[in-house]
Amino acid sequence: MLTPAQLLKGYARGVFPMAESADDDRLYWFDPPLRGVLPVGGVHASRSLLRDLKRGGWSAHTDGFHAVVAACADRETTWINAELTDLYYKLHEAGHAHAISILHDGHLAGGIFGVTLGSAFFGESMVSQRTSGSKMALLWASHHLRRCGFTLFDTQFLTPHLARMGGTELPRSAYRVRLAAALRRKADFTAHLLPSAHQLWQDISQTS
Repeated sequence: MLTPAQLLKGYARGVFPMAESADDDRLYWFDPPLRGVLPVGGVHASRSLLRDLKRGGWSAHTDGFHAVVAACADRETTWINAELTDLYYKLHEAGHAHAISILHDGHLAGGIFGVTLGSAFFGESMVSQRTSGSKMALLWASHHLRRCGFTLFDTQFLTPHLARMGGTELPRSAYRVRLAAALRRKADFTAHLLPSAHQLWQDISQTS
């Protein structure tokens, strides 16, 4: 069984574990040649997404970690098995894993969770239960990570969805240079409260 300390050591070395399915008891370490990253504080927001944000009904919260992890794992195909879920819960209790849940009109619309170490945020998984739910999660996460002093927003792999939001790929060697620099700095995910939707829209509009 993998321990939380071993999991953090793996992240510090630039690798991460995944299962082949929810029913698979085995975990496999991954070290892809290309690593997906998002710009901290610079995730791209389309005009339609900003209009949706401005219309209201959206809110973001940091107190729904278990719900976000459960929603991310509740898919027909998932790499999050029971052991990983337990590890994430333990890391959350230790202050090394956090989530942002997105509500729309009071209902869960999306979310993202990840592991933190130094000033690196290792994004594990996202969920979208409403149109734009995961995009809103990325917007809030990017803004929040910048305010809290994070310098690396790791997405493991780059998907077309993440690329449209400003994600890029780094070769393994370049990623490890970025990772080493991020581990030398400290950041605190709990240093700031999440902004309201109106505050987030204003901040993005002023910098775009």
